[in-house]
Amino acid sequence: QVQLVESGGGLVQAGGSLRLSCAASGRAVSTYTMGWFRQAPGKEREFVAAISRSGGSTYYADSVKGRFTISRDNAKNTVYLRMNSLKPEDTAVYYCAADKRYSADVFQTYEHDYWGQGTQVTVSS
Repeated sequence: QVQLVESGGGLVQAGGSLRLSCAASGRAVSTYTMGWFRQAPGKEREFVAAISRSGGSTYYADSVKGRFTISRDNAKNTVYLRMNSLKPEDTAVYYCAADKRYSADVFQTYEHDYWGQGTQVTVSS
């Protein structure tokens, strides 16, 4: 019972920054672990980052560690992904996901209940 809407994607130059937002609505949003995945054309969906229900713990794919930061503001029912030092290989559709079953440390290993529609991120070289 949560609906997710991503925003903030766009076209940026390599080395640039972008912040994605995922606005959630529904019942008890703070009880959901939240995360981000991405998918490039012809590729499998790839885990990017996850955050615990309270926001106290975060987890990242090795490919984005040190460059991306996930955060959440439960008062606003919003999850963010700040992306710095963007590379062309970061180009993908980015999806927000929510799951009340699994904790953030194992978020990447499971399929999840709720997804947003995706927002396109394109990084030019």
